[in-house]
Amino acid sequence: MRIAVIGTGLIGSQVVRDLVAAGHDAAGHSRSTGLDLLTGAGLDEAVRGARAVVDVSNSPTFDEASLGFFRASAGHLLPAAAKAGVGHIVMLSIVGVDRVPGLAYYRAKTLQENLVKAGPVPYSIVRATQFMEFIPAVLDATTDGGVVRLPSTPVQPISSAEVAAAVAEVAAGDPLLGTREIAGPEVFPLDELGRITLEATGDGRRVVTDETAGQFAAAEGDVLTASDGARIAATRYRDWLRTR
Repeated sequence: MRIAVIGTGLIGSQVVRDLVAAGHDAAGHSRSTGLDLLTGAGLDEAVRGARAVVDVSNSPTFDEASLGFFRASAGHLLPAAAKAGVGHIVMLSIVGVDRVPGLAYYRAKTLQENLVKAGPVPYSIVRATQFMEFIPAVLDATTDGGVVRLPSTPVQPISSAEVAAAVAEVAAGDPLLGTREIAGPEVFPLDELGRITLEATGDGRRVVTDETAGQFAAAEGDVLTASDGARIAATRYRDWLRTR
């Protein structure tokens, strides 16, 4: 099956690899290959002949501008896919994305989901919990000197490799016409996860619990953890850390 993957970053590159390994004709498309989602340039060529399209593109910013990015990208991608006769579009999103209105980026991803659902191409949405690879950046974002301030928000980290595998599996199948959740096997308070990460990596910074610190402070309760029926991945966070 010919599958076009829009986005060639952390997830997109692995999705292409997994699809090719499974015998599919998959190729990644991004700015480096001449694709511009904001203008639509290169989209017709990217999706031509594809039976499925995987959208793992991402906004260059996480602020209010991300709303404009996803509105424009979906506004160009969905008509181009329909015009090319694509029978399945797969979008990667975030568990709990519609339950954190205080974050502009989450509102933007919710907008993207709604545009895909209302669009002209049969769809599947894959919602993932927080990537293990992003935890160090989360810590860096709230670091002040030797102190990292983190809320106790529950998170359920999953490896990017398992996210990519789940997206590739969905892309190779029939449209879900709905949403599938994927998550890691363990739930941690974010502040505890920070301490585990720093200890495992020999980092001398100290975590202080601060329920107002960073973007995850906007997430109330367990909205960032998987709901019943989610696919649970196998990799545990401490095991993943040992392989880094």
